[in-house]
Amino acid sequence: MTNVIRADTRPAAAPRPGPHRAAPPRHPAVPWEEARETARDSAARPLPAVTRTLPDALGHALAEPLTALTDLPPFDTSAMDGWAVSGPGPWRLLPGRTVLAGVRPEPLPDGTAVPIATGAQLPHNATAVLRREHGGPHPADGLLHHLAPDPLPLRRDIRPRGQECRCGEPLLSAGTTVTPAVLGLAAAAGYDTLAVHRRPTVELLVLGDELLDSGRAADGRIRDALGPLLPPWLHAAGADVIGVRRVADDLAALCEAIRSSPATVLATTGSTAAGPVDFLHRALAEAGATVRVGSVAVRPGHPMLLAELPPATGAGRPRHLVGLPGNPLAAVVGTVTLATPLFHRLGGRTDPPARLLHAATDLPGHPHDTRLLPVRCTDGTVTPLTFSGPAMLRGLALADALAAVPPGGLPPGAAVEVITVPDH
Repeated sequence: MTNVIRADTRPAAAPRPGPHRAAPPRHPAVPWEEARETARDSAARPLPAVTRTLPDALGHALAEPLTALTDLPPFDTSAMDGWAVSGPGPWRLLPGRTVLAGVRPEPLPDGTAVPIATGAQLPHNATAVLRREHGGPHPADGLLHHLAPDPLPLRRDIRPRGQECRCGEPLLSAGTTVTPAVLGLAAAAGYDTLAVHRRPTVELLVLGDELLDSGRAADGRIRDALGPLLPPWLHAAGADVIGVRRVADDLAALCEAIRSSPATVLATTGSTAAGPVDFLHRALAEAGATVRVGSVAVRPGHPMLLAELPPATGAGRPRHLVGLPGNPLAAVVGTVTLATPLFHRLGGRTDPPARLLHAATDLPGHPHDTRLLPVRCTDGTVTPLTFSGPAMLRGLALADALAAVPPGGLPPGAAVEVITVPDH
């Protein structure tokens, strides 16, 4: 459960920057795709593999290929409710021999039949399954007759052993994200535990004295939207959120929050530009961080950053910090640009192929930068939504995806990459 710590209300320990203060370093804006690739590559290797029970493996990435431990199905089974029959009909019904799932049946003599349930193991010598709606006992002789006009084909409605896979057959590659369907496949294939990569942990630092935790905006202060918005988005991107901390506009407080965080990745909101209380660049310098991305040619959200922090203990893996802009839509753009690729690589996930749809109408773009535009997706096309400014959320709340519109925009019918918006 997310641990929310209230804002630090102590008096500022460092003076506000004045004209004598050095301005934050200027970083050239790198292209959007290059920024995503840099974020991926900044994690040199995935986090170590761990063994998890099936329920606990959900949302992780497989650390090794999933190979079948048994044939699927493990024996011939009935695909329908009806009768297992041996040889051509009509058949003599064997009393008291109903075959249910979970029971190992006795062999079936030639010319006989027994009732059988869907999924039950087929008796030895059975040649087909007669569906219940296609047969029945004749009132005159009590024999089971096939009532359809055509003969009953051999092996009809039998799921043969190994139809889906054979023991030892590769099922899924390493890097596959464990979904509910993957859990079902793993269980059916004989697994009780899975080897998966650890998910990166992330702590969200929400910066700003102007933010309110509850109620309505008043007296120059506004409601914090990023505290509720970003944790589920970061979780959907592949990280475990271990805390949300409000940090005052104070250099010492920010330095201490960065130093003390146990997270694999720190995410901050705001303070990425050069405003009078934007301390993030100075805090990173004091922490000995290396800035990998200092600005991205994307709108909204170009003053985002990615930095590598020294290991917390002086040994081991370096930590990372993703600096997100303070405006809500801009912060989301920063998340999908820098945080998501980083989380995927740290968590050992295989990146999915780009999803391409077509513009239903003009997609407005920025003159020089990529634009991530909230869109609705319908029948393979995307339609832009209004209220898509950096500080707006109405368009995002209605969006199915963000369309990556190249500089200059796109005409109707053009292909465009879309990034799906999490729905939970």
